[in-house]
Amino acid sequence: MKRFLTIRRLSILFFGLFALVTAGLFAFQRFWMDPGERCEAQGYWYDLETRICAQPIYIPDITGRPAGVTRAEASNKANQELLGLEDQVAAEKRARAAATQAERERVQALRAQ
Repeated sequence: MKRFLTIRRLSILFFGLFALVTAGLFAFQRFWMDPGERCEAQGYWYDLETRICAQPIYIPDITGRPAGVTRAEASNKANQELLGLEDQVAAEKRARAAATQAERERVQALRAQ
């Protein structure tokens, strides 16, 4: 009776599987890991999931705020500017209302004569 899994067949199966796994590891290193290392060596960012090499963007270029200014400081400065504009609009409304009231009083004084 001849057995299916002899020592010779098991050794061929083992070495074949070993060669396949080794080739898979080399392929993984070559096509997934090495591009990331090359990308990072150039100073870029590498996303392993999508395999995209992207250039980092300086945050002040996006936000428009000066370098070294925190988000809270920039927000406070913008809020101060908005408060100033709101005060200016309120003063214009008060001046317009005062001018309208003075004109009404003048017209009533002319009618009373």
